[in-house]
Amino acid sequence: IYKEYKGTRQKMPEELIPQFDLLKTLLCAMNIAIYEVDGYEADDILGTFARIAYETDMEALLVTGDRDVLQLVSPNTRVLITQKGISNVRVFDIDEVKKEYGLTPAQIIDLKALMGDSSDNIPGVPGIGEKTALKLLHRYGTVEGIYEHLNEITSKLGEKLRENRSLADL
Repeated sequence: IYKEYKGTRQKMPEELIPQFDLLKTLLCAMNIAIYEVDGYEADDILGTFARIAYETDMEALLVTGDRDVLQLVSPNTRVLITQKGISNVRVFDIDEVKKEYGLTPAQIIDLKALMGDSSDNIPGVPGIGEKTALKLLHRYGTVEGIYEHLNEITSKLGEKLRENRSLADL
């Protein structure tokens, strides 16, 4: 859909590449399953696991440093965000997402749509950062809700939203 998706991501450091085989050997020795699917990213696999956990009423704990994954939090899925290596972590459940952002996990998608995500080269609406995106979502609920009430948003912000609807939808 978006050819520039992850277009600014730097190449993996060469010294990291040989560490993957060592890590896989270690995980196998610890009897920890490894899942890889050609053509899919780790986030795709995590999303699949979260969906399966929800549908089968199984508990899931996803461990990542990527806050995008907070959209997967459900009654069955918690996300453990690594904040500084593995020594400082934070567990997000539905209440913790609400406490941190004042949003539901599903609204994390709307947050990223508005503010973008430089790590994935998702543009968002130019000039809208996290603070403004949160303010809009707290008032209107979703990107769709914002655009349904666009006539209420005057000033430069309304102009930015009008001019960049396609980027918010993307």
